[in-house]
Amino acid sequence: MTLSSLPAPAAPTVSPWTLSAFWFGTAFHWLLLLIILIPANVVGFVGETNKGTYLGILTAVGAIMALVLPPLVGAHSDRTGKRLPYIRLGLTVNLVGLGVMAVAASVMTGMSGFLVYVLGFLLVQFGNNYATAPYSALIPQLVPPALRGRYSGVMGMLQAVGQLLGAVVAFAVGTLNLPVFVSFAVIAVVLLVPALITMRGVPETSTPAPELSEGPTLSWRQLFAYQPFLWVFITRVLFALGQYSVQPFLQYYSVDVLNQKDGVTASSLLAACIIVASILSAFLGGRISDRVGRKPVIYVAGTTMAIAAILLLIAPGFGTALALAVVFGLGFGAFTSVDWALGSDAMPSAKSYARDMGIWHVAFVGPQFIGAPQGALLDWGNRQNDNFGYTLVFSIAAAFFMLGVLLVRNVPDTAHKQTAKA
Repeated sequence: MTLSSLPAPAAPTVSPWTLSAFWFGTAFHWLLLLIILIPANVVGFVGETNKGTYLGILTAVGAIMALVLPPLVGAHSDRTGKRLPYIRLGLTVNLVGLGVMAVAASVMTGMSGFLVYVLGFLLVQFGNNYATAPYSALIPQLVPPALRGRYSGVMGMLQAVGQLLGAVVAFAVGTLNLPVFVSFAVIAVVLLVPALITMRGVPETSTPAPELSEGPTLSWRQLFAYQPFLWVFITRVLFALGQYSVQPFLQYYSVDVLNQKDGVTASSLLAACIIVASILSAFLGGRISDRVGRKPVIYVAGTTMAIAAILLLIAPGFGTALALAVVFGLGFGAFTSVDWALGSDAMPSAKSYARDMGIWHVAFVGPQFIGAPQGALLDWGNRQNDNFGYTLVFSIAAAFFMLGVLLVRNVPDTAHKQTAKA
């Protein structure tokens, strides 16, 4: 049996920085889109009164693509024994979608412009999920269990740095009042360059031949009957629900609750505080999890995020909110550093890494559906009483985080025990 057919090599053949480079570009891409550009563009298309509702609809429509595509593309990638061709095609469609969104936001107005904008966003979702489904299989495929925490920590740190760069660019866009087309062009470049680094650094021969890979191919029912995967999936859904309950509305929160005149700049600063703190905790969290296990890190991280989400509701001013954003970021960075290691440990079969990671990826992107009811709830609550909608939305986010902390106890420790023996 050759090295390429082994599900978890004794020593990685790709550095963690090269392997995770594409996540850097993807993190930059989504932060600038979801937190800065899309909320601002939606207001430009539909106005202030229904901004939460239409933003929620947009994120929910995109989530449909993110929900359906990864398992299908991942399964096809497993059958062909290829990863890189899917990343190339997905990246190309992603870039085309960014171009469509840029044109709509730059030269179109009203509902007709919004519909074209939605079309572009669907292309972005299609392309990004088409690429990331097989890409997600590379960590469990190429990295032995004993090093997955370290690799996951590097990935989490690069994601955080990408998000930080996105916040800095967003701040520059808001300060310099640059054309929106420039922002989309920057996103395209920062997405493309790291993707090329990963594609050049990961040899196609590192993909295992399906007929030689170890382990059975489980049906969907068998996969969810496998307890490590089931509970990792459920807890990942809960943490993502908490994240997406708040993230799309951060810009509106800055203006309506914190009374900031420039929502783009204020939300950029909040995001920057979260990200800088997450960089500090991401790399350490992954290494610590290799020693003490994944779950203790998640206990601390999830509780920290829940407390910070609640305290943001009573922040007396913007300075306090920035400090709480730092606290939230410490928890978020620790969580992301362990997240992929925990998911990789829970994969039951090397024959279906891409399909199973694609299904697990649904636990992260599928909860974007929460944006639609949360957006409607935000608008409804604010109509009942000033900013009451934010109380509802942030409280629900905290509840999701805490439920995830409680249920992660059900994840069996078998995978980490195997890691410790490696």
